[in-house]
Amino acid sequence: MTAHQDFPARLSIVTLGVADLDRSTRFYEDLGWRRSSASSPEIVWFRTADSVLGLFPHDELAADAGVPGGGEPSFRGVTLAVNLESPELVDAALKTAVDAGATVVKPPTATSWGGYSGYFEDPDGHLWELAHNPFFPFTEDGSLDLP
Repeated sequence: MTAHQDFPARLSIVTLGVADLDRSTRFYEDLGWRRSSASSPEIVWFRTADSVLGLFPHDELAADAGVPGGGEPSFRGVTLAVNLESPELVDAALKTAVDAGATVVKPPTATSWGGYSGYFEDPDGHLWELAHNPFFPFTEDGSLDLP
């Protein structure tokens, strides 16, 4: 089956619903991510290696999507991941995240598939995986080079 040209296979923006926009913005800035000048008082943008991360108040994001807001966020079967070039870089990235206010959910450990992986929560409970996968090489611009 071939891909439909009207639905390209790419992930351009991930927008996270957050309880406190200022707190979440500080968290991602404390990770060393650069806030985009396209940000506004209503939404904050961060450029990543190959996409954009947006932070938007949770209830406003729900209203924009036309779904009920409110209530405590819970695990919805989605994680975000940053793949790194070595286990040592995974450990260093986790320390940076914890120093910025993250909570370790699962400390990094060797995996059954030959990699190294752990998880943390950002201030709003969004799960992030930090992983080293020796089978996923990187391109020169830091993107994953999957066949």
